[in-house]
Amino acid sequence: MTRVFIADARPEERSALRLMILDLKMKVVGEAADWSTTLAQAPASRIDMLLVDWDLLPINAPNVALDGLRKACPSALVVVLISHLDARKQAALSIGADIFISKGETPECVAERLRI
Repeated sequence: MTRVFIADARPEERSALRLMILDLKMKVVGEAADWSTTLAQAPASRIDMLLVDWDLLPINAPNVALDGLRKACPSALVVVLISHLDARKQAALSIGADIFISKGETPECVAERLRI
């Protein structure tokens, strides 16, 4: 079973993602509302996948932040959730995300992209 950690500042978005993950027969092993909690808890959760909101990453060095997480969780698939499809798409991929998903996509589309 895929072990997923959800990192998003908005409780309602974490809740929606949690329900989607459970529908996909994956297991939510942790959640965080900020980046420091994500870094502290995700590695101990032995995650297979991290769902992280772009806005949660440190503005001044998102690549350094994800690099630190990758070192702590080298086998985890990193999915960056973005609010707008603009330059953030390229930025999410260039900083080390495996996948990016727009928060504006339908739940069905998001679920399809999360299937491993």
